Formats: sequence, C-alpha cells, structure tokens
Amino acid sequence: MRGESNTLIYIIAAVIVLHFIVGFIWLAYKLNRKKYSDTSEKK
Repeated sequence: MRGESNTLIYIIAAVIVLHFIVGFIWLAYKLNRKKYSDTSEKK
C-alpha cells in the first residue's frame, strides 16, 4: 500500500507540473501572438 500511495503522489505531482508548464507555454504564445498582431496593425 505504501508504494502505491507514493506512485499516486508522483502521478499527481507530474500532472500539476505539466499543467504549469503547458500554462506558461500557452500564456507566452498568446502574448507573443498579440504582440505580432499589434505590430502588423501598425504597419
């Protein structure tokens, strides 16, 4: 039972970390896209 609970904790931690990584990538992509669209509108 002890090993299974540790595995579950690791899986949950991995999901949280992946969620943060994907969130930051998505945020950076969205901000960069907005920046590019702003510069294209000015031209």
